Amino acid sequence: MSAVSIIATLIKLLEVRVSMSNGVKWVTEDPEKKNVFWPSEEMKKKAWVSDPNVYEEAMKDQEGYWAKVAGELHWDKKWDKVYEQNPDKPWEFKWFLGGKINAAYNCLDRHIEAGKGDKVAFVWVPEPVDEKPVEVTYAELNKEVNKLANAMKKLGIKKGDRVGIYLPMIPEMVASLLACARIGAVHNVVFSAFSGESVKDRMEDAEAKLLITANGYFRRGKPLDLKKNADVGVEGTPIENVIVVERTKEIEVNWNEGKDHWYHEIIENESGECESEFVESNDMLFMLYTSGTTGKPKGIVHDTGGYLTQAYITAKNNFNLHDDDMFWCTADVGWITGHTYGCYGPLSVGATQLVFEGAPNYPDMGRWWQVVQDHKVTVLYTAPTAIRMFIKAGDEWPKKYDMSSLRILGSVGEPIDEEAWLWYFRTIGGSRCPVIDTYWQTETGAHVINTLPGVGPFVPTVAGRGFLGINFSLYEEAGNEAEPGVPGFLAMKPPFSPGMLRGIYKNEQKFIDTYWSRFKGVYDTSDGARFTDYDLIRVTGRVDDVMKVAGHRLSTGELENAINEHELVRESAVVPRPDKIKGEVPIVFALLRDASKASDDLKTEIVKHVDKMIGPTARPAEIYFVEDVPKTRSGKIMRRILRGLIKNEPNLGNTTTLLNPECVEHLKEVVGYTGGG
Repeated sequence: MSAVSIIATLIKLLEVRVSMSNGVKWVTEDPEKKNVFWPSEEMKKKAWVSDPNVYEEAMKDQEGYWAKVAGELHWDKKWDKVYEQNPDKPWEFKWFLGGKINAAYNCLDRHIEAGKGDKVAFVWVPEPVDEKPVEVTYAELNKEVNKLANAMKKLGIKKGDRVGIYLPMIPEMVASLLACARIGAVHNVVFSAFSGESVKDRMEDAEAKLLITANGYFRRGKPLDLKKNADVGVEGTPIENVIVVERTKEIEVNWNEGKDHWYHEIIENESGECESEFVESNDMLFMLYTSGTTGKPKGIVHDTGGYLTQAYITAKNNFNLHDDDMFWCTADVGWITGHTYGCYGPLSVGATQLVFEGAPNYPDMGRWWQVVQDHKVTVLYTAPTAIRMFIKAGDEWPKKYDMSSLRILGSVGEPIDEEAWLWYFRTIGGSRCPVIDTYWQTETGAHVINTLPGVGPFVPTVAGRGFLGINFSLYEEAGNEAEPGVPGFLAMKPPFSPGMLRGIYKNEQKFIDTYWSRFKGVYDTSDGARFTDYDLIRVTGRVDDVMKVAGHRLSTGELENAINEHELVRESAVVPRPDKIKGEVPIVFALLRDASKASDDLKTEIVKHVDKMIGPTARPAEIYFVEDVPKTRSGKIMRRILRGLIKNEPNLGNTTTLLNPECVEHLKEVVGYTGGG
């Protein structure tokens, strides 16, 4: 390296340090309590909400609060009634009855009419580093949406028809969602890494008429053939037409003349104007199928008015979005996080966001941090799985880049452990930015528990309070509400939040059995939780991942949290194994920070640690040191597969949709799996 290069590098490093040290401090540490943080005066001044009394005010009149929020959106016709619920069937509830609304109008036209047509709606960053990012304004996005909507209408798509969307993270993905919303069609997005069979299952169940896909996309520098999977996905389904985006010219595709249409050709001569189809508030906006980790995928149904209201206000308040922000939700739109905080939420607020096509570690582990630096990202929203991956890669990667633009950090997908929380806060946020740990589900549609950035406090492993106007309680197994300080089943009380699911498509009984049968009159989240200091809620994990050891109920989440606190353990997964004496015993799969430390002595040490943290009842019967555990692409541990391995079940189920299917073979060797049943 030349002397000039060395000097330039030193100057760059100095600039980064100066920039980081001069960044505004958005949080202050509680001097009396370790790892408890509060918003600074600067954050309170900038926050949309900074008065803690808003929680009590919203709870006094929940319907009134949500009506006020909904009033910030555009309605072609105001609602006749705010909320209605069947007292005998609590799952039969509606918001903003009689109101007429259009989601695309609220995400586009409303801002253009306010003079913000030239404002950037999103910046698209492609994976290949030699491709330049693309800025798309609200006016440009509106024109694209309208041209596609008009083309869809000519293909016979009308209000209520289901449209499959099987696209990578490219601009056409956002346009496709909004084009469906524009004409009142119902979109059904399938994650682009899912197989053709997964597409087919969803298209058949949804009775879709149209599929929008791409010829391919890039993953780790290689073009992948998506059309091939799409062809499998439409075979034998009601789909009559397929619109194909030409993402790359490097892939030759099989072409079905008369059925397949190039995206750029079909919209080329269409008008950039398209009248909005204002639908009744409770009409379906989209359906989204669960990943199928527990059997046949469920088609979760979301309405329009209620969903959009909650997506709008949670994006605005929880991420404190302003005109000068660059918001980046790293989730794929194939998941609910991408729907709500990669499309409808930020666009309904009128914010600018970043859409990223690539993998987080390509071409190297610094790609995300370079994106934050280059595009001056102010709000970053990602999953603990990604955070732990970056921790393992080492601090040298984020230290190469200037991330002083960051103001708020968000976490989503699973309860975040303390180490990952603190690393995220200190290494990525420079100890300046609050970490907003958001709890919600595909079923809730939007955030339902979190900490408001202008209110606080921000506490590692603790999600926060029920969002404004949302009432949570804890229940014991017998059905009564748990006493203060006692862990329990997390349930939402009525009136249920506006973004909540309205059913499982074509399966009302499964909808009732899954969410409304455990406790009378409340929505069962299937998660365990407990209240902590400041009336904050700590979610401990799925209650269907509960072991019964010698008559005692033990949450796998609680046990995992205890094990993860051991200094040598990076991550763990716990599943029960049948036991003739105790009924079930805990089996631990542990990922170490340093694999060379694996030993029987360490197993003994971890067992003693569990005894100390929880008690002898939770003592692991076996600990396996492993390289990885199977996870869904949203970052959740696939315990079903781990249970199958432990029980030596002959069929482990579908593993093609895993984030890391290759780890299953390694785990088979570790546990001595033979598949003998």
